[in-house]
Amino acid sequence: MPTQPLTFDLLLLPTWLVPVEPAGVVLKDHGVGIRDGRIVFIGPRALTVKHTALETRELTDTLLSPGLINAHGHAAMTLFRGMADDLPLMTWLEQHIWPAEAKWVDEAFVRDGTDLAIAEQIKGGITCFSDMYFFPKVASERVHNSGIRAQIAFPILDFPIPGASSADESLRQAVELFGDLKHHPRIKIAFGPHAPYTVGDENLEKVRVMADELDAAVQMHVHETAFEVQQAVEHNAERPVARLARLGLLGPRFQAVHMTQINDDDLSLLVESNSSVIHCPESNLKLASGFCPVERLWQAGVNVAVGTDGAASNNDLDLLGETRTAALLAKAVSGSATALDAHRALRMATLNGARALGLENEIGSIEVGKAADMVAFDLSGLAQQPVYDPVSQLIYATGRECVKHVWVAGKQLLDDRQLTRLDEQQLCATAKAWGERINSHTH
Repeated sequence: MPTQPLTFDLLLLPTWLVPVEPAGVVLKDHGVGIRDGRIVFIGPRALTVKHTALETRELTDTLLSPGLINAHGHAAMTLFRGMADDLPLMTWLEQHIWPAEAKWVDEAFVRDGTDLAIAEQIKGGITCFSDMYFFPKVASERVHNSGIRAQIAFPILDFPIPGASSADESLRQAVELFGDLKHHPRIKIAFGPHAPYTVGDENLEKVRVMADELDAAVQMHVHETAFEVQQAVEHNAERPVARLARLGLLGPRFQAVHMTQINDDDLSLLVESNSSVIHCPESNLKLASGFCPVERLWQAGVNVAVGTDGAASNNDLDLLGETRTAALLAKAVSGSATALDAHRALRMATLNGARALGLENEIGSIEVGKAADMVAFDLSGLAQQPVYDPVSQLIYATGRECVKHVWVAGKQLLDDRQLTRLDEQQLCATAKAWGERINSHTH
């Protein structure tokens, strides 16, 4: 405990403080002191009187937790929300999404769609998200302006994509953007080879070499459906995860998204390589892609984070809702009511996400020295009463409309449910205009 009186920029006094690390802890009547965007004090309310604060916020009936981390998504796809619903993955991709992207996606689309996604995520308590989409430079500008934190995974495919005529062109742009943003306090650039069926060995080799050289993360859709795995085995006599292991891509910086199909060999490869898995339960449910065996992975020691995927296959960027679905699904899939309890579910949506993105020293828990990325949930409502365990109440009885305040690096991005840096009415008007344009051409 510091003996010298401290001066805080901001002192938060919630009813419940859930630091996530140490695991399973709920602190009552504690305060969090923030200075220069970092957490400098955590202690009982009685001890806060020794210190001075430029601003003090009483957060009555509020649970303060680390900001939620959405470990996988395609931000600008908010503008395709609900456009091609109730279809299986390959039909949805090949007949609807890819043609729509070819027609509509340009820098303006990515700018407006990313802004919409950032605003929705902040309002839902998300302080950091991973994005894998076209024109990543534009997305990183939107992240910079909004104050949120992000990993931008540069999309790499074997064929031309909006903004890049080839995989080599994508890789060149990725390395350039990585260099430009190397010292950015809130943005990390990663490589995003799309999926095993859209990126061949040669390009995956290039990704591995560059990622190793730059110590950059790699995020990829892997084992999303049984069909994907079956096709890979038929064509190459090798499961995609085994192929990625052979190519040297698996490792602590590798983020395997979806992983609905996992056999014993896959599991041991994930465990041995210390790769992270990013679970997107609602997208997998909606596209009927399968179920990631979260409890089995967790018990084996695999780091499992959670993501929403894009709004075209979810259809919301609601990580709190996603985490609840993940907790319920884990019980059904493992046949055990104790699987993924509320505290572990919250850890999956915070610290595990930070670990997957290589940011666990910076964010993901409320600890002295870490960045002040936090969310305050209002548990005063009718539907949250009575509160026996605030974390249980958060995961099983609370929706994202209970998100009251959000801070990233100590800066408030949501104040009493109002966005502080983004214009909500303007964002809605812009999104509606895109919808009208796209709709008039589709029908």
